[in-house]
Amino acid sequence: MQSISEINCWCLPDWLLCLLRKMPENIEILNLDMKPGNTLKVKGKISADTVGFSINLGCSLRDLAFHFNPASMSLSSSVTPSAPIPGRQNIVATSFFRGCTVKFFIEMLSDKFCVRLPGGYEVYFPNWHSYHKINYISIIGGLKVISLKLS
Repeated sequence: MQSISEINCWCLPDWLLCLLRKMPENIEILNLDMKPGNTLKVKGKISADTVGFSINLGCSLRDLAFHFNPASMSLSSSVTPSAPIPGRQNIVATSFFRGCTVKFFIEMLSDKFCVRLPGGYEVYFPNWHSYHKINYISIIGGLKVISLKLS
């Protein structure tokens, strides 16, 4: 597995390269082979001093089909269950906070991704390029991965 500093990053802006190289928890996999029907199981510990993390799926860091950043996520009608939930905006905040251990699932469907959050909630994201095969994953920021499994 190559680190961010070892890959050919000539097309990324300098400020992003600098930021990526300073984050020791970064993971990058170039041969994921995720297809519709597959689920990516992620378990990790969020660093106590992080400002956030993101998970990216696609062909490369510059060609993404999916981007998940819990710190900047606002929940809308794409969250199930569909019944009104008091404090709906806090679902992510209470599941993903500094210092906690989290476990969640990313399922690739034919036209979208389903993220299953703790507490039984699901959030749907479009498959931006309608890819039928995902080879690239990066986990950037303050998530120390304990386990990562594709099934």
